[in-house]
Amino acid sequence: VQLQASGGGLVQPGGSLRLTCAASGFQLGIYSIGWFRQVPGKEREAVSCISYRDGSKYYADSVKGRFTISRDKTANTAYLQMDSLKPEDSAIYSCARTGYYLTRTSDCLGGRPFDSWGQGTQVTVSS
Repeated sequence: VQLQASGGGLVQPGGSLRLTCAASGFQLGIYSIGWFRQVPGKEREAVSCISYRDGSKYYADSVKGRFTISRDKTANTAYLQMDSLKPEDSAIYSCARTGYYLTRTSDCLGGRPFDSWGQGTQVTVSS
């Protein structure tokens, strides 16, 4: 069981990146998937989640309207499209899974346990 995040890089403020979360060893479509980010010295924070049953999407207020989570069950992959990036979005981004059906934003932002944390990908927003 593994989740591998990729797609990070250096981008200017206002730019875009698309992160990919590739799942192996299990069917991504039967788990809810979350994207998280962490800055050294700070706690990890949830950014966005997609629920397994109906694909409901949840976002942290800090990224709402700028980030879009999606999944491709056939490709066993989840994505995080990040637009209008800001310097404060700089962090290591990783993805994880939970067997819980997420029904509210709070489920995503700490209310449910996630596991199978993969190696993250660095996102740096700087001019």
